[in-house]
Order: sequence, then C-alpha cells, then structure tokens
Amino acid sequence: MSIEHFDVVIVGAGLSGIGAGCHLHAESPGKSYVILEGRDSIGGTWDLFRYPGIRSDSDMYTLGYSFKPWTHAKAIADGPSILSYVRETARENDVESKIRFNHMVKRASWSTPDARWTVEAEKATGETVRFTCNFLFMCSGYYSYASGYTPDFPGAASFKGRIVHPQKWTPDIDYAGKRVIVIGSGATAVTLVPEMAKTAAHVTMLQRSPTYVIARPAEDAIANGLRRFLPSKIAYGLVRWKNVLMGMLFYQLTRHTPDAMKKLIRKGVEKELGAEYDIATHFTPRYNPWDQRLCLVPDSDLFASIKAGSASVVTDHIESFTENGIQLRSGKHLDADVIVTATGLNLVVLGGMQMTVDGAAVDMSKKMSYKGMMYSDLPNLASSFGYTNASWTLKCDLTCLYVCRLLNYMDRRGYRQCTPRRNDPSITEMPWVDFSSGYVQRTLDKFPKQGSKTPWRLYQNYALDILALRLGRVDDGTMEFSKPAS
Repeated sequence: MSIEHFDVVIVGAGLSGIGAGCHLHAESPGKSYVILEGRDSIGGTWDLFRYPGIRSDSDMYTLGYSFKPWTHAKAIADGPSILSYVRETARENDVESKIRFNHMVKRASWSTPDARWTVEAEKATGETVRFTCNFLFMCSGYYSYASGYTPDFPGAASFKGRIVHPQKWTPDIDYAGKRVIVIGSGATAVTLVPEMAKTAAHVTMLQRSPTYVIARPAEDAIANGLRRFLPSKIAYGLVRWKNVLMGMLFYQLTRHTPDAMKKLIRKGVEKELGAEYDIATHFTPRYNPWDQRLCLVPDSDLFASIKAGSASVVTDHIESFTENGIQLRSGKHLDADVIVTATGLNLVVLGGMQMTVDGAAVDMSKKMSYKGMMYSDLPNLASSFGYTNASWTLKCDLTCLYVCRLLNYMDRRGYRQCTPRRNDPSITEMPWVDFSSGYVQRTLDKFPKQGSKTPWRLYQNYALDILALRLGRVDDGTMEFSKPAS
C-alpha cells in the first residue's frame, strides 16, 4: 500500500478546516497539506444541519474569517448563506483541490525517531488508507456527526406521529398544518420554533428549564452604512472590532454584575411579550448569564410567534410520551403530530480518533490544554476549537495563525518536534470549560483539563489571546523543541 506524505494533514473540511487551509496557503506557502473530510462535501456543521430556519447565533462579522469580508445585508445569517460563504472561500484560496472527501480519520500514531504522524482513514468503500505528516491539525469540531443526543423518553415507542432530532432532519418531514412539540430551550429550539410556526397549526416549545434569550436585529445598520462609503475590507474590519469589543464588554458585565444583567435581559423580554406574560416561569433561568450560552433571536422572531399565538412555551417535566403527544408531570397533556427532540449534541474529543505516541495509547482526559489548542506531551498536534462566549471563528483564526508561526519557527531553526510540557508543578488542574450546560457536563470527564494559569489556562478572551498567540513568544519555556535523529 502506497502512503502519501504531507507536511500538514488537516482533519475536517468545515469552517475551521477551510480556514486552516487558507492560513497555511498565505502564511506558510511552502508547506504541502491535505484536508481529510469524512463526509462527501465541504461545510461541516453548515452542511450537516438542514432543519428549518438553520442559522448562526453569532454575527457574521465575527463568525466570518478575518481575511474574507462578509458583505451580505444580514449579520445574523441563515445556514445556506454561511455554507455558500465557506465554499466560496475554499474556491478562492485553492483549498478545494486539497480535500479528500469520504476519508474518515480513525487513528493516528506518532513516531519520535521519524518525527511524523501516521494517519489512518477509512474511505466510504471500507478501504483503509494511510498518510504521513510532520504536523497534524485537527479541525473536526467537538460533536459527533453520527447522531445527536436524545434522552430515553418513557413511552416514545407508543407515539403514533414522527419523532426527529434536528441533526437528522430530512426533506420529507412534513409539519404544515400539524401540531408540533419542540423539546428543548437552546439555540436549536429557539431557531426551530418561529420558523416551523409559519406553517404549522401550532408549535409548543417544551422546556425543562428556561434559557436567557436576547433579541437583536438581523441586520447591522452600522455595517451596512459603512459599506456604502468604505472599501468592504476596511468596513468589515471596523465592524468586526466593534462587535468583538461589544461582546467582550457584555460578557464581562454578566460575570461581574450578574444581577444587574439579569434585570436588563428580563426587561428586554418584558418589552417583547408584555408585563402580563409569565416571564418568571418561562424566561428566567436559575443560573447566571453565561453559565450557559445565551440564545439570540434575530428580529425578535421567537417573541413575535408567541405574541401571534402560533407558538407557545411550556415549562414542565416529561412524564412520558403517549400515542398522541406528551404527558407532563404537572398532569397536563400536550397533543402533537410531530415531536422534535432539540435536546443537544453528543460531544467527542478530536473526532473520536484513537491515538498512540511511540506505541503508547493516548488518554485525552489525562492531558492538559496548552493555549487552548495543543496538549501536554502530544508532539506536533494542534486542534482548532472556538470560544464558548463569542464567535467560534475568532479563536480558530488565531489558532491557525499560531500554528503557522510555530511551523515557520521550527523551519528556521531546524526543529522537527514541538511538544508542550507540564514543567511547572504549581499549576493545578481545572475543568476543560466552565459551562453548566447538560451537553457539556455529560462528557466533561472525557476531555482534557485546563490549568490554573497561563499558558494552560483558557481565559475565553479574544484580546488576551491576541497577545498570547499573535505577539507572544513561540519558545516560551513550556514548548519543548527537539531534533529527533532519524
């Protein structure tokens, strides 16, 4: 079997993987690379999810790439527009030709004497193919593409209608004129409800507990205004920084003055639904803002559907499914023809890939995350993982630029291996991410830890990461460089 070699193997052709290819092309043009994609198309999340109303809950001036301006009128974009943007970026930067589709990466093994990874991928035919590379860049996201998370609901088999998870949405799902229950209160649920309410008989959002929901215009008036007078790249950069700074300010206020921000968010909901609506029950969470991710509703669409009577919110616990709907613990019964389980994702570490280093199996739960992208004692490997409190791509762009800096630094000095080492005994372990969301807590024990201080601490702060990743030293005393003899 012939084995192809590349300087860099990128895993995943979604938003992160395409960005990685573009940055390598621009910042490390001498590097050969290939992108291994398990599915048959570009786009990752934005190609996988097809449910009604699929959209971003981040503005495209920060979710977009730093090097490619977003020029559409809507800042909160729908899924097809984002997918088109990602694919256009791949074509413009000659990344598309570097992708091997239907290559699902399963295993990777590092050899110190060879200073290279051997990567095994399974093709759609079942054939296993191998690649070697000097550096492995994981851009495979953080959740399983195979299936979403659905609790074991009692009596689900007795329901006579259709039960569907948004991750498995297909075009044949008909809900026009039907009674729909959407189980969940997160970003997917608040997206589905107003969109389905346009044609359904009625849509009920059934939640066990409420989420913080904030309305925001779908269009950014400042951005659309600036583009009339300034070149698109300059306007994009200005709006990007405006939104970054506003987002950072809002986040810091929620962490330092949570009670005041709770009141502010509640006033926003009251303005939308009126003081007579039971906001305390349906839109007042028990936790502080940003203990879980906030939900954004563009142009108040969720609130508009509630006011119009085409949608409603029920806060209760599920007793069991029945033939015709859901029996609640309170004694109330909700009738339904279609039930959508917007109940979350199944998280996986590095795409579920198995790894060995010099023959020893790697347990990622025993590793510590270095600068939010590399891992203790794992040589020549980085992963692209976005922010939990801001747009995904902001961190991914910085990660890609740092990887290019790292590769260029090693080339200039003749190094073949770089490995983060836990050489400070005063650093203690902390959870990978400080998020109370169920989908995070279910699998938190499988993920790497973060440390109590830099460079092992994840501050979820774009400004601090710019200082560390764009301006900080590559040879920082924690990263160990070596020249293994072949």
